[in-house]
Amino acid sequence: MKYKFPISLMLLKLPIFETVVFIPLNHNMLKQHLQQKLLQKLSPQQIQFIKLLQVPTVALDTRIKEELEENPALEDPSLMIAEEPKSEYDDDKQDDYDPIAKEDNTDEFNVDDYLQDDNPNDYSTSYNNSDDDEEKKETPIAIESTFFESLQEQLDLVPLSDHDFIIGKQIIGSLDDDGYLRRPIISMIDDLAFSQNVMVEEEDVLEMLKVIQAFDPPGIAARDLQECLTLQLKRKDLNNPIILKAIEIVEHHLDEFTRKHYDKLEKALGLNSEDLKEIIAEILRLNPKPGDSNQVTTKQLQIIPDFHVSNNDGVLILMLNSKNAPELRVSRSYIDMFDHYDKAAQKDKKMKEAVQFVKQKLDSAKWFIDAIKQRQQTLLKTMNAIMQYQYEYLLTGDERKMRPMILKDIADKIDMDISTVSRVANSKYVQTEFGTFLLKSFFSEAIQTESGEEVSNKEVKKILEDCIGSEDKRKPLADEKLTDILKDRGYNIARRTVAKYREQMNIPVARLRKEL
Repeated sequence: MKYKFPISLMLLKLPIFETVVFIPLNHNMLKQHLQQKLLQKLSPQQIQFIKLLQVPTVALDTRIKEELEENPALEDPSLMIAEEPKSEYDDDKQDDYDPIAKEDNTDEFNVDDYLQDDNPNDYSTSYNNSDDDEEKKETPIAIESTFFESLQEQLDLVPLSDHDFIIGKQIIGSLDDDGYLRRPIISMIDDLAFSQNVMVEEEDVLEMLKVIQAFDPPGIAARDLQECLTLQLKRKDLNNPIILKAIEIVEHHLDEFTRKHYDKLEKALGLNSEDLKEIIAEILRLNPKPGDSNQVTTKQLQIIPDFHVSNNDGVLILMLNSKNAPELRVSRSYIDMFDHYDKAAQKDKKMKEAVQFVKQKLDSAKWFIDAIKQRQQTLLKTMNAIMQYQYEYLLTGDERKMRPMILKDIADKIDMDISTVSRVANSKYVQTEFGTFLLKSFFSEAIQTESGEEVSNKEVKKILEDCIGSEDKRKPLADEKLTDILKDRGYNIARRTVAKYREQMNIPVARLRKEL
């Protein structure tokens, strides 16, 4: 594919000479001088392209709809009820159009710029890689009550006085999304007094709090983790000695439990390892965030991949998501306005102002279409370079075959600025046969082995993950031991580097990985 980049949309910082006049603040100082400076500025069109490049596929459709609403000179043929007349805007001469080259002149219009043959299909970059079934899929809407609505429904079923009912509503409204009541009781008393003119005592609120804590899910309206776990355990069979011991641990030895000081727990409770293991298993089955169990109001990020990479008998095929290639065109009706102006015998001031407005809208429509096409080309060019660089990994999915790669490697390969590659890598996703990944995950630092070979730090992380995954959980591997294992395999890295990689993978220290 040949990539064409309009001059007006290239990510280059254009040098502009600017003359600055320095005027002294002190009137006694009569000296003035001129100074010429070389500045770097981005044109509005370049800024527009940069912003579009950062937009992920899931948000691109919204951005296009906003532009369609703001600019009537821009049209989406797929949204038109009836087919519009063929546009006369010549896309073939698009590359010769430079919105920076000329200043607007109210008295001069080149109508021919907008009155040339145009094929609307040529003005939108379409890729034959879309799945028709994918386009027709609709997301079902779950009919559920939210976490707070569920609590309110339970409160409605409890026989309460109006006074207590108001307190109960205040407590429910004060809960966090995870189901905890972290607002102080005295603050809720003040809220009731000032906002609803209801005077209550602390005992009244605490009494209603007990009522709310009896609702489902268990552990709701707790003021801290200890109370949350205790409320859940007290809903279980209190004749079971395992439950009773679990309550004792939560109420009196929670710090030792969270720090996994199992030897101290065995000594304090007079238990052996097998009994303690069963009690700990019971505690671990509890829900530390009961509000999340029925929370449907929390926004979840929907990831729509920008690219698809498939393996066709050992050959990788890259496809751009069809949502990145919308069909946009310049409005025929706005072009006709120029035609009418060109044929008008008299051109008064009002007509000139009207046509000036039309010209601005047409320019804006052209710039936006150019930016969309440039976005498509940049995405494809960047992802293709990444795919070629990480070919072996994308064929096998084995992280040990991922090559060390930094932004500069790709920027040099596609002859673009590092910032452009960064904008693509930080916000775009690719779907592979092994999962959907952020492009940023393909970049990694290089580590030199004892043989002098450079490998990706992802390879080292994979080895660490495998070692920790197969360790004896009763005697987990400390960072020093992990460092020795890596050195035996030829990876000469420091212990602090091992600790850094372990933390990046969200793996706790050895003591917290210990199990009975």
